[in-house]
Amino acid sequence: MAEQEKSATQQRIDNAVYGTPKIKPDEQRKYLGTFRERVCLTISIQELREQDWTTALTTEVNRGIGDLIFINGKLPHDEIHPYIQAAAKANAHFTLKTDPEYKTDPESLAIVIAAKTAVYQSPVDVKKRYPNLKATNIDNDEESVDQRQSFFHRLFHRKDRG
Repeated sequence: MAEQEKSATQQRIDNAVYGTPKIKPDEQRKYLGTFRERVCLTISIQELREQDWTTALTTEVNRGIGDLIFINGKLPHDEIHPYIQAAAKANAHFTLKTDPEYKTDPESLAIVIAAKTAVYQSPVDVKKRYPNLKATNIDNDEESVDQRQSFFHRLFHRKDRG
């Protein structure tokens, strides 16, 4: 009995020193802090940069299965801002993940839509789930570039500075 108590005490000390051990830490790192069985949709960083997937995000949230959105907060704000706006419009709960363990490699995930419990959705990759969405290249969209430049131009070159 004393050995079990010591073991429990040692476990509490270890948890206090090293933190509570995680279940499937590699899986949680990949899916921005959640488990694969809870994931409804994923958008990789490469996919995010190739095309605007806000319609897919809205459609997925409106399905009513997953309403938790995890966004890789280490990405530039101008890349994730449309998705934050879409999540807010859809009344979904979103969290920006900025821990050092989340990477910005092209194959890393930028956005994960998940449920609070296991849903076992397949496929979860946005290109496989929504192959018919019109491809609009964000980087080559001259109108959005002009809008960004004019916004910054207005912000920093105001005539009414005092």
